[in-house]
Amino acid sequence: MVAGLAACNPTFNWREVPVAATGLVALLPCKPDQGSRVVPLGGQPVALHMMGCDTGGATFAVAHAEIADAAQAAAVLAQWKTATLANMHAASSQDAPFMPRGGAVMPESVRTVASGRRADGRAVTAQAVWFGRPRGAGAQLFHAVVYADKPSPELADTFFSGLQFQ
Repeated sequence: MVAGLAACNPTFNWREVPVAATGLVALLPCKPDQGSRVVPLGGQPVALHMMGCDTGGATFAVAHAEIADAAQAAAVLAQWKTATLANMHAASSQDAPFMPRGGAVMPESVRTVASGRRADGRAVTAQAVWFGRPRGAGAQLFHAVVYADKPSPELADTFFSGLQFQ
């Protein structure tokens, strides 16, 4: 009976989850919690919406914000990346281009692998992406990340390949 229950509750139960009213769908390995808060981005207070979950020793999260001026998208994405890496005290990072399926080509869209420290001092690896797309005169900006004690490129590849615009 215990084996049967374990089979019905896999560690990574991947599911497609719409990201609010953005047109983005994320593939998450667990049922996400959601929240929002106002943060300073690009010198302006911006509503940042987040969803994420923890499973298999990793945290999976997707965040998005909308800015009024598309010309500021590059600077805001760079600021968002810098703040994220500073928050985890990243000692090193590697970047590569990134574009979700159905997304717009933006040179600022990047996939990063970084090593750093959690707030409690334990080591953490982040595999993260930042990207955006124009929306009217403004832009929708996104950040998706996997935090784990040890990097798992396979999990990150599955997570990031599941980000797609409908």
